[in-house]
Amino acid sequence: MNRDELQKLAMLRLRDAHVLLQAGQYEGAYYLTGYVVECGLKACIAKQVKRYDFPDKKSVADSYTHDLNALVKLAGLSSLHKTESTSNNAFNVNWTIIKDWSEIKRYSLSISEVEATDLYSAVNARKNGILSWLRRHW
Repeated sequence: MNRDELQKLAMLRLRDAHVLLQAGQYEGAYYLTGYVVECGLKACIAKQVKRYDFPDKKSVADSYTHDLNALVKLAGLSSLHKTESTSNNAFNVNWTIIKDWSEIKRYSLSISEVEATDLYSAVNARKNGILSWLRRHW
């Protein structure tokens, strides 16, 4: 999977999450919304790979995680993330909502409408959303 495909996948999953949210399928919407951020961060990681360079084995292995905080570090975005979080309260609130998302939530049967809507809004907010921030860096 390459950077372009990860970017497209993030946008597709955002649309899927929206459809599920509108249909009252909150568990699926929640899971896919978090997956949007995961794909976006992995697109940022892919951007770092130079053509014809042989990637570091540990970095590659570490990239196969669903931990959003770890992916921020692997993407080389820690400093930019910290700056954005401290200077932009709305972004910081949105990150606080998304940061604990886990792929394990795909097994949850009890995601509320509020949880799913809040997560989707945190990711999709035009000005201070997580996805808009990621798109500036991927």
